[in-house]
Amino acid sequence: MITPQLPRDEVSRLNTLRSLQILDTLPEERFDRLTRLAKRLFDVPIVLISLVDIDRQWFKSAYGLTATQTERNISFCAHAILKDEILLVPDSLEDERFQDNPLVLNEPHIRFYAGCPLTALNGSKLGTLCLIDDKPRNFTQDDCAVLHDLAKLVEQEIITTQLASIDELTHLSNRRGFLTLGQYTLNMCTRLSLPAALLFIDLDHFKLINDNFGHAEGDKALINFSRILVETFRESDVIGRLGGDEFVVLMANCLPEDTRSAEQRLQEAITQFNNNHDQSYDIYFSLGCMIYNPVKHHTLELLLNDADTLMYECKRKKCNAQPTLKK
Repeated sequence: MITPQLPRDEVSRLNTLRSLQILDTLPEERFDRLTRLAKRLFDVPIVLISLVDIDRQWFKSAYGLTATQTERNISFCAHAILKDEILLVPDSLEDERFQDNPLVLNEPHIRFYAGCPLTALNGSKLGTLCLIDDKPRNFTQDDCAVLHDLAKLVEQEIITTQLASIDELTHLSNRRGFLTLGQYTLNMCTRLSLPAALLFIDLDHFKLINDNFGHAEGDKALINFSRILVETFRESDVIGRLGGDEFVVLMANCLPEDTRSAEQRLQEAITQFNNNHDQSYDIYFSLGCMIYNPVKHHTLELLLNDADTLMYECKRKKCNAQPTLKK
């Protein structure tokens, strides 16, 4: 058996998956009807909508299987999410990756597997829509096309969930998504005694951009600033747009010098952006950084409030600064 590798974007992939708040939820008809449809179309005993978590694959919908999850290291689906195309295993006993896999040798005795990756809005592979049989099967190009189309329907249902936690303009986590994912991150830091910090960021004079150049240009400024945040901070950092021109970054497993270095990188990136772009305004920001104290900050909201206070102190010190419009 060959243990599946981790995707290159594993950290952000897991963050995306958890922000959906779909793991360990009750069955839903919108997903179950798709597994039933796949069963009818392909006449296989088992159809799964499988989501690959950190150490398990969990089934949002399972037709023909009573188990709700299996270990990730023996999962066929953990192999499938490594590529864009369908993973096709006509006969597992002839495939060195799976021929001695416990799921092949024991229940459910997988001999045939076809899994189409399920992709989130940001490109992360969350899991698969997969077909399983206890007998070898042939699978044609037409079959692959139908499975792909069904997987797209599953993705649409997942995207409906994701849109509730993703900011439509910037594709960062919105307030709901950030609070969910951020609280999970803080809980992890508490359990593992890891340091953390929250950066609360507000754009300066943003109203002037909207008033002088229109909301389309204001949206462009927000998109550019969001892109710079993603490029500046680590893949493991949780970045969100709380609303308007307010942004937050939660950095886990970071020392105070790490946060200072990150703040400096952000300022340098914004300065470079302002110097290299010919827009009629510059982008500036105020930032408050609060170190996480598990005794004081029982919830993420408390940490947010303290960081917000520091941000406004920073903004007040710049109250006499010139506006961002260029001459």
